[in-house]
Formats: sequence, C-alpha cells, structure tokens
Amino acid sequence: MSPNHSQRLVAIVVTYNRLDQLRRTVERLLDSSDTHLSGLVVVDNASDDGTAEWLAAQDDPRLVNHRLETNTGGAGGFEAGMRFVMAQESPPDWVLLMDDDGRPEPDALARFHAMDRSGWDALAAAVYHPSGAICDINRPALNPFWRPKRFLNTLLGVFTGQARDGFHLSAKDYEGQETSEIDVGSFVGLFLSRKAIERTGYPDGAVFIYGDDVLYNLRMREQGNRIGFAPQLRFEHDFKSVEGPVQRFRPLWKAYYNHRNLLLVYRRAAGILFWPALLLILPKWWSKARHYGEERPAFERLTRLAIRDGLRRDLTRSHAEVLALATVVEDIAVETPEQY
Repeated sequence: MSPNHSQRLVAIVVTYNRLDQLRRTVERLLDSSDTHLSGLVVVDNASDDGTAEWLAAQDDPRLVNHRLETNTGGAGGFEAGMRFVMAQESPPDWVLLMDDDGRPEPDALARFHAMDRSGWDALAAAVYHPSGAICDINRPALNPFWRPKRFLNTLLGVFTGQARDGFHLSAKDYEGQETSEIDVGSFVGLFLSRKAIERTGYPDGAVFIYGDDVLYNLRMREQGNRIGFAPQLRFEHDFKSVEGPVQRFRPLWKAYYNHRNLLLVYRRAAGILFWPALLLILPKWWSKARHYGEERPAFERLTRLAIRDGLRRDLTRSHAEVLALATVVEDIAVETPEQY
C-alpha cells in the first residue's frame, strides 16, 4: 500500500467523566483537515459531567457521539466503538484508537497519510508525556516468549530490576523515521487497517480496563497481521493513573484490573511457560504492598482477588464490587481525575 491520501481514516476516542481532557483531544483531532480525518467517533461511557451536552453543541459534521448506557470501561468502549464504525455502510480504510487523554501531535495525521504503509496491517505511534519524556506504559513491545533472544534478556532483567527493557523497545528505537516490526502497541495512537479488524475481530470489552490492547495485539499477530512501530507518528498522553517512583495506582481500584488482566496477558503471551513465570511475577506484585501505608490492607485484598480471578480467567466481577473493595481507603486518598 503506497501513500494514499484518499484512504479514509476515522478516529475513535473513549471517554468517561474527563471533559477537560476530551475537549482538548477533540479539538486537536478536528483541527485536522477532512482529507486527514474523515470522521471522529467519541464513545461516551455514560459520563455525567456535561460531556454529552458539550458534544451535542459541536457543529463539525465529522463528529459522532456514540453514548453507551453504562460505563463499560476503556475496553468496552473500544469494542463498542470499533463495532459501530465497522457496521457503517462504508467502513473506513483505517481506524485510529485513543483514550480521551491521548492525542496526536498536530502533524501526526498528515504524516500517517504521507508515509508508505506497504505491508503493514497496523501501526503504533510513538507516545510521549506532555513533558516530552517517553510514556512507558505505551512503549511498544516484542513478545519475549516468541523470541529467544528477547526472552533471555527479559529473564536476566528480572534479577536486575530491568525486565521491561528486555521486551520493550528502547529509546533509540524512537529515533529516525523507519517503521519496525513489533508484537504489541497500545490503544493510544494505534492505527488499524480495515483488513486487520476484519481478520481479527474486536477487543474483549469484558476486561474493562488495562491489557485489552495487549491481548488484542497478540491476537492480531496470531492471525498473521503485521504491526509496525512508526516513530514519526507522535502522540501525547497526559497520563496520571500511577503515582510517584514506586508507581502506586490512583485511584487504588485500578490495581485490581491491572493485576487480573496481566495474568490474562501473560497466559496468552507465554503459553506453556505461563506457570513457571508466575514464580517470578507474583512475589514481585506482593512486594509492592509495602508502598501503600494505610492503604495496604485494601491493596492486598484487591491483589489477592485479582490473582484468583485472573488464574480462573473469570471476568464476571462487577465494577461496582471492585469500587466497593477500595472504598475504605479511597476516602482518605488524594483525589485524582478518575478514568473509566
């Protein structure tokens, strides 16, 4: 596929009660010409902060508010948005996914249309914090369990505290203009071809938040799709869900979804090596409890349930129940903007 400005690109933004962030993201996207962005679907997870009213007041014909009846989390929002877009009479050639706090840099969409996308079924952007630092949670990765050299580097990193460096791309990979093959990109700045979606299907909305993008990317690769990391496609992610050098979750309830869904990810990525890998993973998770002070009992409770549900592959625990498990400590925690 050579550079083709006639190919239609539709963006999907998932939001919940973060109107300030959403406003900035929508305005950035709609600043793009209609040859760069054919449509914008905002999936509103039943926000009650004025999001629906603000969206209704916008007059750009490219903008569609796809409001859901309940809060389905980021995963549910992406699944609903992709199904909505693909059900149109003329689905777009490419779909672009992002959270409400993630947005392309001003020239990113023009760069996407200008680049040679030959042989790529999906493209992951280079995601940065507003400060300009690389956003680690959106750093593309190669599955170490599929790649022996990466596996060895990751295993060695477990003992030096640098396991992530064994399978995530390095800062050097962010330099230059060449697209390189990866196994996993994040749902902040992920460009999906229509062919990839038709071949792979949709993300699993039942995971609520965290890991839905990794699980979907691994499934894409298993279906034979090629995913590329395009460092010239730059995104900004105004991410605030972890706190401080010890990476405490804010709000605390997010710890449950992170740990439960990581078990789903590790099982899919590792295959038969999943169970031995747990001997390294679980002690590391449990050691984080010491950083939570008065919140420690709730963190341990959430983590214990996350491990049980993740090992059982049980995604039925309601979000209301997860919130209730963290309510006691959330009353004394520092308030931060809630996501999903």
